[in-house]
Amino acid sequence: MKKSFKIYVYPHKKNDPFANILLPVNFEPSGNYASESYFKKSLFNSQFITKNPKEADLFFLPFSIARLRHDTRIGVEGIQNFIRDYITNVSQKYPYWNRSDGGDHFYVACHSIGKSAMEKTSEVKFNVIQVVCSSSYFVAAYIAHKDACLPQIWPRKDNPPNLFSPKRKKLAFFAGGINSPVREKLLQVWRNDTEIFVHYGRLKTPYADELLGSKFCLHVKGFEVNTARIADSLYYGCVPVVIANYYDLPFNDILDWKTFSVIVPTMDIPLLKEILKNISYDEYLRLQSNVLKVRKHFQWHLKPIDYDAFHMVMYELWLRRSFLRFPENY
Repeated sequence: MKKSFKIYVYPHKKNDPFANILLPVNFEPSGNYASESYFKKSLFNSQFITKNPKEADLFFLPFSIARLRHDTRIGVEGIQNFIRDYITNVSQKYPYWNRSDGGDHFYVACHSIGKSAMEKTSEVKFNVIQVVCSSSYFVAAYIAHKDACLPQIWPRKDNPPNLFSPKRKKLAFFAGGINSPVREKLLQVWRNDTEIFVHYGRLKTPYADELLGSKFCLHVKGFEVNTARIADSLYYGCVPVVIANYYDLPFNDILDWKTFSVIVPTMDIPLLKEILKNISYDEYLRLQSNVLKVRKHFQWHLKPIDYDAFHMVMYELWLRRSFLRFPENY
């Protein structure tokens, strides 16, 4: 892949009126939706970029959903029109879109608004490879196997200490807003338990300490199926427990999630303690050991390194590239 995979990015100049949306950000990304910006910064500085579209395997549509959302000229209400107009311009100015109707194109988005951004451009929804954080089979905009899950990662520097700490006394931990029926059910069943700690509202203890002090960390569907909690769990050496139906897990084509996580259907929330207690200590140690092995795949770097989140996304795209080559004069 690293030797032959080539991406053509539709070019835009710094004086473009929408350069803030189409070009990489000039600062280090942060926050819940940093994955979108990190990927673009990494791609623009990688060996995968080609300026010759004839040798490209895929074509990148570089608009940023998160940046569109915050641009006062566009806002949430104007995103669909912007995408429609952008695709129209690309199809009129370049021949590459029309020959496949966007089938060898992709875009990257982490904010959940991205799932409705293509409502006025159905060919994007149905043809383009969508690399998105909101990767739920239940969402009509997401098509499994064509599209891919972008992990939602809160950027952190340096590795935390004591990942194998014997101080992991809590069986399981969750903290977050109670903003979905699934989380409401979790709170209803486990809020007063002495081994499964379910918090809502502001924590009285540092979040990192809770993750470092728990054997299992719960990823529970909220407004969207995706949150940064899986990456948080992995970063702090806590075995993630995914409680969400119809979720296309990040890098699912590459990683065997059963070797480093526990998948629990939402209907089994009342059985959660039984499920976790039935995991032997040896099995738990195996899961946690694998957690520490896969952590590197869920980390972004300003200068990408092999097997990090950027290269994992690129490999997902590599798997989805078309083997159909179009003639140069198409």
